[in-house]
Amino acid sequence: MAQVESSWRQGGYQNVYDLTSTLLTTDPFHPMALAFSGYSGFYLAVSQTDTTKAQTLLDNSINALRLAALKSSSRVRPQIHYMLGKAYFYKNTLSNYHYYSDLAIKYLSLAKKDSYEADDIPELLGLSYATLGLTEESIAAFTEALLVRESDMLLLSIAEQYYKNKQLSAAKAYLHRVSTSTSDDSVRLKSKSLLGQIYLDEENYQEAEKEYRSMLEIDPNYADAFYGIGVIYESRGELVKARSEWRKALRLDVNHQGAKLRLAEYK
Repeated sequence: MAQVESSWRQGGYQNVYDLTSTLLTTDPFHPMALAFSGYSGFYLAVSQTDTTKAQTLLDNSINALRLAALKSSSRVRPQIHYMLGKAYFYKNTLSNYHYYSDLAIKYLSLAKKDSYEADDIPELLGLSYATLGLTEESIAAFTEALLVRESDMLLLSIAEQYYKNKQLSAAKAYLHRVSTSTSDDSVRLKSKSLLGQIYLDEENYQEAEKEYRSMLEIDPNYADAFYGIGVIYESRGELVKARSEWRKALRLDVNHQGAKLRLAEYK
């Protein structure tokens, strides 16, 4: 195991993975070999560009870590649970369905319960809760994450969850904060798009139009902006102009569902 630990300290994840694979052929339940195999498999998966290979590495990592959790001492088990949670979270991002978010939550929560310290636990929990539609739990986790590290994407994620929970005032407060402070145009566009949608929901068409027009100043080819402007024209009874805006949205994004539905409605 000395060679394994030395390679781990040097960041040689492939070497650690190969060495532990050899060790486990002779001793399949060696706790440290299982743990290091799981850890290295996870980091190799995260750096993998081939999705199929990444999934295989993650499956191997999860199997090793689950066995390690059974065989290891209580002292190291919280760290194993943390890595299992991360592995399930990443596996979920590679899946077409949210089959693994509940397992990510289970193991990250176990690590947290046992006082394992990692800055990303609240944010990973927030994202996992969000994929399962557990909005209040997601908001609570994201709010905790803010105490550790504030970021534009985190603020936007909190706003999205408040919107889903129909707490529009809280959502708008976070969205205004993000849209005025971020230096990332993609984040600013997303925050303005959601702000515009909230104003549409409130039938505050004047403020909605301000948001959509300002989006086009950032990106003249932003499909959501044309869609929103079309809805505003629709609210005024100007259907010719509305359809024109929705067609612009579809030219930019052929799969824009809102524009498709609106145009189908007014055939």
